[in-house]
Amino acid sequence: MDYILSPTFSLMLAVLVLYMGRILNKYIPFLTKYNIPEPVAGGLVGAIIFYLLHHFAGYTISVNKPMQETFMLMFFASIGLSANFAKLREGGKPLLIFLVAISAFVVVQNGVGMAVASAVGLDPLMGVIAGSIALIGGLGTAGAWGPIFETKYAVEGALPMGIASATFGMVIGGLMGGPLARYLIKKHQLAAPLNYEVRKEKNAAPLTEHEYAFEAPYKVRLITADNAIVTLGMFAFALAFAEILKNLTIGTAFELPTFVWALAGGILLRNVVETGFKREIFDRSIDVFGNTALALYLAMALVSLKLWQLADLAIPMIILLIAQSIAMWVFAVYISFRVMGKNYDSAVLASGLCGFGMGATPNAIANMQAITNMYGPSHKAFLIVPLVGAFFIDLVNVIVIQGILQIFG
Repeated sequence: MDYILSPTFSLMLAVLVLYMGRILNKYIPFLTKYNIPEPVAGGLVGAIIFYLLHHFAGYTISVNKPMQETFMLMFFASIGLSANFAKLREGGKPLLIFLVAISAFVVVQNGVGMAVASAVGLDPLMGVIAGSIALIGGLGTAGAWGPIFETKYAVEGALPMGIASATFGMVIGGLMGGPLARYLIKKHQLAAPLNYEVRKEKNAAPLTEHEYAFEAPYKVRLITADNAIVTLGMFAFALAFAEILKNLTIGTAFELPTFVWALAGGILLRNVVETGFKREIFDRSIDVFGNTALALYLAMALVSLKLWQLADLAIPMIILLIAQSIAMWVFAVYISFRVMGKNYDSAVLASGLCGFGMGATPNAIANMQAITNMYGPSHKAFLIVPLVGAFFIDLVNVIVIQGILQIFG
């Protein structure tokens, strides 16, 4: 029996999940030690509870999808609203190097997927579904490409495989990033953990102009009702822009996931207002709404994971996804970490890469927040990852997928 929670109950559940994660991280040292984000910890417990209800009582409980999607779009809009052209220029060479490295990983991820799929007796295109479509692309991209693979390329079961793979990636991407960054930091002695008093004092300090959106989620932002209203209006513009462009580009060469248009709408509005109208944007208000949307979206997404879809995966599919996880770890440790400088920033970037390389950009931000809250800030990582993970890499992914289909389709 299926139950879809109303928006009110969905919001209440998300808040309960977030506080559950906070309590778990406070009383279970393992979670704090390995920098597991609070929404991941609480969300997985909620997903397990829902799995037990499904298995033993036959109930399937889902959150309100429009509300969940709205929080996701708000998060990506906040990235766009925080990214003026000056910051893009500030990213400079490191941003370009990271983009090139991750673009190479899109090819690697699909290569691993196709090779393993062929080795275990699956259609090689199944490896693309369980490659960059589901992992770097996420649930939305898997849902969009699945029917195309089934109807146009006769890949039977592409949609459920894509959804299951993206679900797997969401879990692993949230669990892998923190331990990987901690391993790199300890191995190369890049930073020492801040003690509780220092972290508390750091979080209580005023937000500085050098800290980017989402970099310091626990710091207090002083905003007024007027600031909040103006900021909500900008979010509304970005989401409306996304809806219009999504409808206009359906079935064309410019069709992109809705969240990419939300991010683009935020960037457009930010730079038109600042450059064209010479009006200053109140970043602290954007930070508050963006961090709130991120936390609520992650809580809803993770508690909604249908874990029985993973349990039903055939052995070959499990082997394929394990191979992708190993490839992600190896690439993050031996390629991304090294080309980005083998320093603390590159370790934080590696944790973010695990987040969006296996799941989604919100996972990446949560991974990095967990690391920087423990070891200290990384301005470079919070400048580069949102722009690459939420915008540029999706364009690269589409180009790579289309190229593979031209050759193997």
